[in-house]
Amino acid sequence: MQSPSLAELVPILQTAIGPALLISGVGLLLLTMTNRLGRVVDRARLLVDQLEETPVALRPRKLAQLPILWQRARQIRLAIVFALVSALLAAGLVVVLFLSALLRIEDSWLISMLFVLCMATLIVSLITFLQEINQSLNALKVELEEGHRKIR
Repeated sequence: MQSPSLAELVPILQTAIGPALLISGVGLLLLTMTNRLGRVVDRARLLVDQLEETPVALRPRKLAQLPILWQRARQIRLAIVFALVSALLAAGLVVVLFLSALLRIEDSWLISMLFVLCMATLIVSLITFLQEINQSLNALKVELEEGHRKIR
């Protein structure tokens, strides 16, 4: 079996650029998600540390925030998992593209399925991340409404 020439590999390289750029974009998305997860974890730890010093009358309000933060952290973790799977599928797609060129195997079904799964997991990740953002805004709204009632 003869290996492909450079002229035959150039179109494969051009095709592999798309998934490689996708990996880069998902990497930036993962950076955003992990930063957000870190902030949620830090906020939960701060609340737990403050509980001892908090007056008894205000403790229920702080305790009520902990399950919300736990749920948000779980949602972000799930979004991260799906984004990671998407990046892994994109990396697998690049490998399959090159192997199919080197081994002269025509398997458009496998390449198509890898791409579709890559996009599907990315979509699920983004939807999960959006749900977490909406949940954080709902929690903020409740806090602001409570603060507004205290001012009046």
